[in-house]
Amino acid sequence: MTKETNKSIIIIGVLFFIFGFVTWLNSVLIPYLKIANELNNFQSYLVAFASYISYLVMAIPSAWVLKKIGFKKGMSLGLVVMAIGALVFVPAALVRNYTFFLFGLFVQGTGLALLQSAANPYITILGPIESAAKRISIMGICNKIAGALAPIVFGAILLKNMDKLETKLINLNPVEKAAELDALSARVITPYIIMAVILSGLAVLIYYSTLPEIETDGEDEEVAVANKNKTSVMQFPNLLLGTLAMFLYVGVEVIAGDTVISYARDGQDIATGTAKFFTSYTLVAMIIGYLIGTVTIPRFISQEKALQISGILGIILGLAAIFGDGYFSVLCISLLGLANALVFPAIWPLALKGLGRFTKMGSSFLIMALAGGAILPLVYGYLADQFDPQQAYWIIIPCYLYILFFGTKGYKMK
Repeated sequence: MTKETNKSIIIIGVLFFIFGFVTWLNSVLIPYLKIANELNNFQSYLVAFASYISYLVMAIPSAWVLKKIGFKKGMSLGLVVMAIGALVFVPAALVRNYTFFLFGLFVQGTGLALLQSAANPYITILGPIESAAKRISIMGICNKIAGALAPIVFGAILLKNMDKLETKLINLNPVEKAAELDALSARVITPYIIMAVILSGLAVLIYYSTLPEIETDGEDEEVAVANKNKTSVMQFPNLLLGTLAMFLYVGVEVIAGDTVISYARDGQDIATGTAKFFTSYTLVAMIIGYLIGTVTIPRFISQEKALQISGILGIILGLAAIFGDGYFSVLCISLLGLANALVFPAIWPLALKGLGRFTKMGSSFLIMALAGGAILPLVYGYLADQFDPQQAYWIIIPCYLYILFFGTKGYKMK
């Protein structure tokens, strides 16, 4: 790779770090807002819904924006939108209004959708398609290191002495309880102001960076011949099946990372001081998976083989969590990070392979599929309310079965 390519990879790596930090804050926000706003499981998982539904709503508009202003300006704009979303948390905290919090998360998600729409195809096309999973794995390491840090840093602020506070709230009258919850709600103000400042600064740096524009509409001769009679992105089965695989994958990834703290607390009676670290374990497991991917793909195993292994491991760990107990069960959910690590890097190039001039629209489909992180955690929350948090994990088993199918047969369908 050239020096210029390496510099571009570093810049995109910084962006993936931002994705990870902001996205995985949800694992702390879910139990935090559940207490501060007195919510049930289903209501608390609207945090994930508000964050990820923006991908469905904004993916195609993001593609249009990127076509008009280009990748670099689009990434800078995405960071500005995220900063605005962070600032929405200030009035939301002051009035302790859950709807305001959700709106702030949706605005941040809108910025993330724009960033993801630019960064994922950018890193995919920045080098040979055969090694795309390796480059995306490197991005994943940046993403998940940030994701592992986020719950630790924000958990120390937002979930501090939470078990004692919950016990205290039981014995307070309504006025005293409201005052305590208002003070709890105010904990987010300073961190989110700092976040807004950092995001704004990064937006300026990206805008004035040397990040080059890349061409995504070109086709080599073989692809051009194959696509000669293609008139729509809907004529690529590998993309459509890959989009569903991405939807299900993001759903189980978010379930593994965002539910594990609440599951440890409410499902296995583990103290908050211990439970708050389980999302970080999930992200560390993903980092290990990404490191394995950077070493083994494509030298020792193919992208599709990595996808097959991931599906099988997800099924095994999911069943172990459902039938296990205590710390073992919770750790199995955290270890799903290992099963999930190489799914995203493998689906992306397999789904986009051969699209040529349809690549931008195909990328928008995959970005829209990130809405799986909005829908499936809500289903999990509903099942947790109806049955219990442990049995609700049955939802992940068919998801991993489909991922296994796509890695075995689905990606070959033309």
